[in-house]
Amino acid sequence: MGRRRRGASHHRIRLTAESALAETVRIEGTRILATLVRAVGSLQIAEDAVQEAALRALRDWPRNGVPDQPRAWLTVTARRVAIDLLRREGARAQKERASMELAVPDLPPDSMVADDRLRLIFTCCHPALGIEAQVTLALRTLCGLSPAQIAAVLLTSEAAIAKRLTRTRAKITRAGIPYRVPADEDLPARLAAVCAVVHSSYTIAHTAAGGDRLTDVDGAREALRLARLVHQLMPDEPAPMAVLALLLLTESRRAARCDDAGDPVPLSEQDRTRWDSDAIAEALALLDESLRRTGAVADPYQLQAAIAAEHARAASYAATDWAEIVRLYDLLLSVQPSAPAALARAVAVAESDGAAAGLAELEELEPDQRWHAVRGELLARQGKFAEAVAATRLSLIDAITMPERRYRQRRIAEWSARQGVT
Repeated sequence: MGRRRRGASHHRIRLTAESALAETVRIEGTRILATLVRAVGSLQIAEDAVQEAALRALRDWPRNGVPDQPRAWLTVTARRVAIDLLRREGARAQKERASMELAVPDLPPDSMVADDRLRLIFTCCHPALGIEAQVTLALRTLCGLSPAQIAAVLLTSEAAIAKRLTRTRAKITRAGIPYRVPADEDLPARLAAVCAVVHSSYTIAHTAAGGDRLTDVDGAREALRLARLVHQLMPDEPAPMAVLALLLLTESRRAARCDDAGDPVPLSEQDRTRWDSDAIAEALALLDESLRRTGAVADPYQLQAAIAAEHARAASYAATDWAEIVRLYDLLLSVQPSAPAALARAVAVAESDGAAAGLAELEELEPDQRWHAVRGELLARQGKFAEAVAATRLSLIDAITMPERRYRQRRIAEWSARQGVT
């Protein structure tokens, strides 16, 4: 009995240690990596060292307890691993040993870590790489995303992303690309990719592809923080203004976007008094200034922010200017065609001109799980509940978050009851 109890206790300790490690890596992993890249100047060595530090934590923490400063423990351990890796390669061993032996109290403060992360963004967005390679590398390095996750947000295949990462890393090694923030005069050449990285990282956090949560709140906040950093670094550039405005407008609705169970609340049912009016005001000012600095032709971030601004300005769902939103989507699709924007336009058409018009727009698009979900909603508006149920069931086949699944299953139950469908 005593041995069984000790075994159960050890199991609980291991679970606690593993949970603490998983949480630390999820929240602080990219900060640790960014700090290490600055120290060693090699992305590959930094990644290998962080992975080895995590493995050592899995062995050490269950025996000795979770340290008071888990990030500090992982950072120091990773630095020591990196020294060993550099020694084996016979490069800069003595110099790195002298510069990287740090005690926990000597770790850089958060403000310095933030600079490290910004440095890593700009490093990944080196103009020697193509813009697609820049964005892919940054999303993999900064966000720790899998090729499948990156493929989902960049609208390509997992195999293509994996090949792109391999080629990009090889080119970085061959070209000896340095890990440092470029000079001020070199920033504009990297700005388009940096904005794409920040926007993509927020999109991934805001619209999770699966799991128990509708969104990754920490990831969204981190993307918003990065957007502010880029805007502060280049305060006169219109693109960072527009990205920050877009993120603020989207984030302003967070409190109203989910119910108490964490399930989605449709825009039409959201309590607008819970929207963050300060964030909206800041975003609208940023968008106006961004457009003023741009001139006649708006970029995709400005257009997306303008669409979000139309929702933010409306006193109620019924007061939304859907015709203007359709017009803005037409402009967006003319400069940056994408399946998500085309689907959102179809929804706006349905709101402006009726469900039949929206369904006609859907017929021109390639079906996916969100397409089926939208089609179900529009069919239900027409009273075609059996067809709505069938369409929404198709939306459950692909990977979606559990909150979205529960919401759609409730819709199926409601429509089944109204139509007598089982």
